[in-house]
Amino acid sequence: MDKVKRPDKRAERSRHTREKVVEAARELFVAQGYGATNLQEVADRAGVAVQTIYFVFRNKRTLFKDVVDTSIAGDTEPVATMDREWFRAACAEPTAAGQLRAHVHGTREILGRVAPIMPLIAAAAATDPEIAAQWPDGPDPRYTVQYAAAEALAGKPDTRPGLSIEMAADLLFGLLSPQLYLIFVRDRDWSPDTWEEWARTALTSQLCADPG
Repeated sequence: MDKVKRPDKRAERSRHTREKVVEAARELFVAQGYGATNLQEVADRAGVAVQTIYFVFRNKRTLFKDVVDTSIAGDTEPVATMDREWFRAACAEPTAAGQLRAHVHGTREILGRVAPIMPLIAAAAATDPEIAAQWPDGPDPRYTVQYAAAEALAGKPDTRPGLSIEMAADLLFGLLSPQLYLIFVRDRDWSPDTWEEWARTALTSQLCADPG
């Protein structure tokens, strides 16, 4: 008789502790800024010993990188955006309009988590060369994702005739940017639902063939 594999309780506790620390750090970084937040404050907010943070993350820079990565992903699983189920399902939609609807919705979920920390990344990188080195120069990962979405869009029956993959990628990259999201949602007080509907409508008008 096969033995039932029991959950690894130690691994589960470790994962839960990591999630608590990352969430506490995110809240404090957003509220106070990266430079003004110390690890003892993070430990107090998370309800763990500060030595635990040093053991798991080694230093504040590594913790900050984890905050950014988990904000993008939505969890602690090491799965790239293009391998996420929502992205693959959006790309598999049979029409461009359907893909854009799903893609904008999935991107909205990411931007709701990522946009508030974008100013923190810029500020921290400007004052700490080691943080800046964690995001080396090169192709923007966000553009890579949008280019993949544009490739999936190409050739669908309702895609705008003559639209190049490069133009589609540029429009996705620009209109779905964290900066533009912050302008509307944070600065102009749009609701995320209103932003999502606007972004979907704008992209559909640019990337889909005119009806009729």
